[in-house]
Amino acid sequence: MPDLPDPVTLAIPAFVLLVALEMLVARVRDPSRYEPRDTLTSLLLGLGSTVAGVLSAGAVLAVSLWVYRFRIFDIGWQWYWFAAAFVLDDLAYYWFHRTAHRVRWFWASHVVHHSSQHYNLSTALRQTWTGLIALSFLFRLPLFLIGFPPAMVFFVAGLNLIYQFWIHTETIGRCPKWFEAVMNTPSHHRVHHAINPRYLDRNYAGVFIVWDRMFGTFEPERDEDRPRYGIVRNLGSFNLLWAAFHEWIGIARDVWRAPGIANKIRYMTAPPGWSHDGSRETSEGIRAAWIARQEGQWTTPTSSSSDADREAPRPRAA
Repeated sequence: MPDLPDPVTLAIPAFVLLVALEMLVARVRDPSRYEPRDTLTSLLLGLGSTVAGVLSAGAVLAVSLWVYRFRIFDIGWQWYWFAAAFVLDDLAYYWFHRTAHRVRWFWASHVVHHSSQHYNLSTALRQTWTGLIALSFLFRLPLFLIGFPPAMVFFVAGLNLIYQFWIHTETIGRCPKWFEAVMNTPSHHRVHHAINPRYLDRNYAGVFIVWDRMFGTFEPERDEDRPRYGIVRNLGSFNLLWAAFHEWIGIARDVWRAPGIANKIRYMTAPPGWSHDGSRETSEGIRAAWIARQEGQWTTPTSSSSDADREAPRPRAA
């Protein structure tokens, strides 16, 4: 088994340099793209995520090696197996990412990445500290069962994460059409980070946007509907610990107060925003209501948009 390096660790100096360069560009083009306290929070969350990753690596590796013992095939180390692992790992990432937006337990960890109201390269570094608690690594276990060596999977997963760094920017507009058709790009990923009803829970891809096109979750960025970033109910502070753990606290509060075991379980497994009494809205509900309003405007040309149509959608998570 070859001793493969950690691509993300090697890329950290480049990440920092590119963030600094984008900050300089933003000072000339649009200073509002960076907010010092927001950027500091993102960097500290990234640092904490790195520490958490080191602390949890042993447990993740142990589970991966145990599953690998039951592999169906013995896959070698030829270059084409690395390519196959990269594609299949990206497919696994798509389903992890989609689940992380549709199941509150996984969202509690992933929401950290979406909690900034700014969209720049530092946002890419805003990562969770609780991936092990959320059991996010489970989505890669099928690759080990197929027969891909854990070291190979972890290596291509690192390459996947590196690719996703550059798409967190407003500095780049749209790429050539052939590239936009196949690959995830800044334009596609701006949609994913947006809280506009049209864009909620779309474009889950890591590297290949073809997964979203295949599974019906693709939404193009539209010039007339500029993305607004953050989460539907924004944090309201730059407190580092609140950013890292606020949704876990929300789950604990809801589970404690919920009537009956079934409702307690649903507060962990239902989509973010679900509530037993219907007092909140999920992203699905917000999007459906927005579509209904749009259809109403088309069928009633003389009507004008109400103030309610221009309001931000209601919270999808406590």
